[in-house]
Parts: sequence; C-alpha cells; structure tokens
Amino acid sequence: MTIVAEIALESFVLLRLGERRFALKASQIVELIAPSRVFRFPHRTAALEGVILRRGRIIPVCDVSEQLVGKKMTLRRFYLIANRYFGAQKESIALPVSGDCELITAELTPRSESDLAHVAGWLSHGGDAIEILNLDALTPGPHATRPSVVVSLQPAEVRA
Repeated sequence: MTIVAEIALESFVLLRLGERRFALKASQIVELIAPSRVFRFPHRTAALEGVILRRGRIIPVCDVSEQLVGKKMTLRRFYLIANRYFGAQKESIALPVSGDCELITAELTPRSESDLAHVAGWLSHGGDAIEILNLDALTPGPHATRPSVVVSLQPAEVRA
C-alpha cells in the first residue's frame, strides 16, 4: 500500500445493534465497558434512558437502537462510551450495543444530501456498506438556536 493510500484511511469502531452493524470514528470512542446499573429518573426525554456511574462521572445512556433498527434492544452485551461535541464542549455518552465491537481501518465515503441526518458517511467492510453515525444528530443534547427575527405586521400609524 502506498503512503498516499494509507493517509486516506481512517480508524473506525464497528458496533452491532441487533443484526446490523454501524460505525463510529475511533477518535470518538473512550472505552468499551460491561453493562452496569442504569439509574432512571422520572423526568427524562425518551431518547435518554438514564445514567450510569463510571470513574466518578455521570454518563447519560442513549439507546439509539429503535431509531436505527426499528426496535428497542433487550440484550445488552456492552456499553460503548463515546464523546460527542457541542461546539467546544465535550460530553461522554453510553451507547448500548448487542454484540462485539471491532476496530478497523477503512476509507470514508462522504454522506450525500439524500442521507438521513444521523449518517456522517459510509464505509465498506466485508462486502457490507456500513453507516458511520453522527452522534450529534442521533442523541439528545443542546441544539443551536436560530436567532429569531421579529416582524411587525401592524399598519403604520395614521395621523390626521
């Protein structure tokens, strides 16, 4: 393999949700851990299942399986701890996965305008086209707010 070809390759972690595989950039991954107790709270969004405690930190658990494969996962083999970013702010989240994870090196194919928002790109591995996930679009968190423009629709004042 040439140096140019090696530069174009990136590292990804493949994760399994049910029968499907997805990918995250390896630079986003913090660690892979065994399932632990999930603490649930009464006022949470549907996308936030609860939190786990890990190394003195509170980490939100976001089960994205229903969005990606159409049904909620009941079998959890691991939690994949990944970072997502809100501008300069970084937050770790836990993604439940149902199978082994694998570190691979592959070439990223950029997303097209017709792809769903959660798709950051594509890669080919073992004859499969695998979605690279965009965690910012897939998991809950602060969203950029658009500045609102106030337009007055009242008629101009009439002076007699």
